[in-house]
Amino acid sequence: MNPYGFYSFILGSPLMLVLVSIFLGRYPISIAEILTLFASPFTGQDINATHFGIIFYVRVPRVLLGALVGGSLAVSGAAFQGLFRNPLVSSGMLGVSSGAGFGAALALILCNDFFYVYPFSFGFGLVAVFLCFFIGRVTGSTQAITLVLGGVIVGSIFSALISFLKYVADPYDELPAIVFWLMGSLSRAEYTQILMAGIPMALGSAGLMMIRWRLNVLAMGDKEAHALGINVNRNRAFIIVCATLATAGAVCVSGVIGWVGLVVPHMGRMIIGNNNKDLIPVTFSIGATFLVLVDDISRLITTSEMPLGILTSLIGGPFFIYLLKQTKGREW
Repeated sequence: MNPYGFYSFILGSPLMLVLVSIFLGRYPISIAEILTLFASPFTGQDINATHFGIIFYVRVPRVLLGALVGGSLAVSGAAFQGLFRNPLVSSGMLGVSSGAGFGAALALILCNDFFYVYPFSFGFGLVAVFLCFFIGRVTGSTQAITLVLGGVIVGSIFSALISFLKYVADPYDELPAIVFWLMGSLSRAEYTQILMAGIPMALGSAGLMMIRWRLNVLAMGDKEAHALGINVNRNRAFIIVCATLATAGAVCVSGVIGWVGLVVPHMGRMIIGNNNKDLIPVTFSIGATFLVLVDDISRLITTSEMPLGILTSLIGGPFFIYLLKQTKGREW
């Protein structure tokens, strides 16, 4: 296949899968009926109100949100892997997922309303990253390794706080809601979520797209980047802010979906190589395709919907073993 044609196919794959996914679901709606629904504004033909609601208020927002979440998590993971020169980091490395999980659990206990879950989880996701920077300031270092260690510390603290909230939560009402949210799902997808969380996801992903060529320079090391006239601290902070916005926006509406930010960037490298100029957009596209596909499987594999975090872990675990076997402890 022509390289440009293959590149275009990869970038266009999310749109194709989104269109296919609209036709998939446990409620039986024929392809002809779905096409009639889409054509009705032009033909004026009468439509089935139930089918209209299922397609346009359940399936369409769900697949669109899945594409945004998957692409945002994947592109953030690719940016962090390039920035920290480590193939084993992911989009939640700086404690975003743990912070967002704590915010969601806190909202479910204090407010008992899913409306407050999104701002709480988004806000605490940002707080987690700011704490990582604060740890760097306290230790007098802004090196990449300090940020990584700060992420481990912050993530551990928020994980402990989540466990505490689960311990004090009402076991018949609040605890099941917290546990289900932490496993990740797109079952509550609505257009308001796409608008609300899509803004930080779009801003973060677009920022990473704009600065992706500098990731190649930063990946060479601080000294080399300084020698080429790159302000390392400023560019590193910009990349982290963009990746954090994209990740926090994704987690606040989907819950904690693991492995996407780790697995998908390596899929992109196997296809396109290590050049971040091409890798970042390809990773976003593969991430969007991957999560929509996993969500399709979760909707169809059982009568009760399986949480996305379970499926992504089942896929990511074996891939992680394969990755360790390939790297054999070598520096990336």
